[in-house]
Amino acid sequence: MVSLTIPHEVTQYIEGAREVPMDISELRELVKLFEQADITELEYETENGKIRLKKELNAPVGSGSGQVTVAATGAAQAMEEARQRESSGRPVIPAPMVGIFYRSPAPDAAPFVEVGSVIEEGQTVCIIEAMKLMNEIRSPQTGTIIEVLVENGEPVEFGQPLFVIEPVQVG
Repeated sequence: MVSLTIPHEVTQYIEGAREVPMDISELRELVKLFEQADITELEYETENGKIRLKKELNAPVGSGSGQVTVAATGAAQAMEEARQRESSGRPVIPAPMVGIFYRSPAPDAAPFVEVGSVIEEGQTVCIIEAMKLMNEIRSPQTGTIIEVLVENGEPVEFGQPLFVIEPVQVG
């Protein structure tokens, strides 16, 4: 680990710090996820130090945080669409974390599931990459995939619907 000077475009999110004892790629990933998330403040602590990221709500037009507001609005729309789908009687499989959505275990591999796939409770349906960790996302119930709501490689928000499923009654 090295102590690094943070570029100006990143310092708009960091309160009172110009040097941070953190790996630069880890910091870039943290800022990228923070910009995409529907949050205004994040505190991250490791044994090497602590960093606090904060978005300005009344940022001037053309600043980076204005773009973040647009992304957060898109996530809010996706959440509303999920509520509408759930109210129509079809459950969704939501993203349990913020990250990058992948449909397959490798770029050249077949997707975990397709529209029409019958899935079992606990079956892996996708991967979400968060902070360079690949997290397998498992189905909470048995059913059939009716719709895939996210494109491969897209960032996803916590709670954002990933799949619409038709539940299968077991028993």
